[in-house]
Amino acid sequence: MGQREDLLAGAKKCLVEKGYSRTTARDIAAASGAHLASIGYHFGSKDNLMNTAVLEATSEWGDTIEAAVRAARAETHSRRLEVFLDELFAAIPRERPLLVATVQAYEQAQFVEEVRRFLVGAFEQAREGLAAMILGVSPEEVDDDTARGLGSLVYSLIVGYILQGLLAPEALPTAAQAARAVRTLAGG
Repeated sequence: MGQREDLLAGAKKCLVEKGYSRTTARDIAAASGAHLASIGYHFGSKDNLMNTAVLEATSEWGDTIEAAVRAARAETHSRRLEVFLDELFAAIPRERPLLVATVQAYEQAQFVEEVRRFLVGAFEQAREGLAAMILGVSPEEVDDDTARGLGSLVYSLIVGYILQGLLAPEALPTAAQAARAVRTLAGG
């Protein structure tokens, strides 16, 4: 890896171990093995580096969600949701460091316009893809109303379960329990 990649890896490590606001430029330099001055050279500032690390972590988690969506090729809406949730629940402990970094993106989005724009774009794309996954259709076949309704609901489930999995992993339901709860909520 080059120094830029080393710095990004060090920043992601610091996101997990210390959090966004408690990480210093010296922490990143130590974690990456790079020179302190190289942060300014490659990223302009520690904040730019940390924001880049947050965006990269969020994008990596998006790849994990995409893999879970591909796995959910079952025959019924309910079964697709259950397979998807099973994949999601399996990924939470495996991807814990990445998720800790990703969750911090939501905080940064309140203060950094670039992070907010990235997350909004990712959210819009995710809504469409998640609705398509549940319906068993291509994303192009999902209208805006369905994306806003069904896609947003599934996205909210993901974020909620991620937070529960990070805070109290032993309290997560099974995928079957979660799918039953959604069916109960829907009245069916």
